[in-house]
Amino acid sequence: CGAEIAIIVFSPGKKVFSYGHPCLYSIIDRFVTGKAGPSSSSSQIVEAHRAASIRELNMQLTEMLNQLDAERKRGEELIKLRTASQGRCWWEAPVNDLGLQELKQLKAAMDELKKNVANQAEKLMVEASNATAFLGSSSSKGGGHVGPINIDAKVPPPGLGLSMTPHGFALGYGRGFF
Repeated sequence: CGAEIAIIVFSPGKKVFSYGHPCLYSIIDRFVTGKAGPSSSSSQIVEAHRAASIRELNMQLTEMLNQLDAERKRGEELIKLRTASQGRCWWEAPVNDLGLQELKQLKAAMDELKKNVANQAEKLMVEASNATAFLGSSSSKGGGHVGPINIDAKVPPPGLGLSMTPHGFALGYGRGFF
């Protein structure tokens, strides 16, 4: 692993035993003089590895800081968009938070929506009744008989103000669908 060591042991019989790697004398000389010996290749490798790790970590840190900055800017843009859209979409606010003028505008818009829904429903019912009259007639053998046609249509529950008389068959009452 590139360690440079020196071991000196004194026995109880006053004998000295020593071991050093790579050389006992060079390690002792370095210890006594206080000079750093020539750096070994293994310590250079360790230092190079450490420097590479630091560079890689610095690059990761820079990338993360850039991402953080981009997310901050994105958050600021989202806040700007939200505040801008709150001014345009006041009708999405809770009804209790709306003022008198906004409530009047909301009522007018809902009345217009109701009228448009009624017109579309009437148009669809006319198309359905025309299809029923067209499909129900038979010209075979000159009979001209109109038989029952089973069309699976959802009928709204009573009390919604819808007439059950199809358009075109008002039976002289002059009522529409609503």
